[in-house]
Amino acid sequence: MTAKLDPFAAAPSLMKNWMSTSIAVASSLEPTLIELVKIRASQINACANCINMHTTEARAKGETEQRIYLLSAWREAPCYTGRERAALAWTEALTRLAEGHAHEAAYEAVQAEFTEEEQVKLTLMINVINGWNRIAIGFGLWVDPAAAAAAAKAVA
Repeated sequence: MTAKLDPFAAAPSLMKNWMSTSIAVASSLEPTLIELVKIRASQINACANCINMHTTEARAKGETEQRIYLLSAWREAPCYTGRERAALAWTEALTRLAEGHAHEAAYEAVQAEFTEEEQVKLTLMINVINGWNRIAIGFGLWVDPAAAAAAAKAVA
């Protein structure tokens, strides 16, 4: 994949703000849950860049290979907690909004597992990763996970 443009060079101030927001939202819930959400949304959106980046980050945060490999079939895999299942269902519902508005069951599961504040944090995370997917796919980005970590550290 050849990058069409570098959004950080084209709009540095806005991209710095976007990165800061992304980091703040990502640090608002437990790290492995956040990475599962990022990976699952990226799988749905077919964002190779983000799948590569977030599987690497998930491993660094202690996520297992088994749970990463099974993520696309999380409903059938017994290795996810109720909280993770609720987050994944909500991720799929919001990522697939254009497919219909059948998200009530997913929201009920989120309500049972997350406080109202956590529901907002999770929803923001889903919006952030969907935004990153669109930036990466739209501009043809491929970022090495180590380079992304260094960039995030520079912004923080």
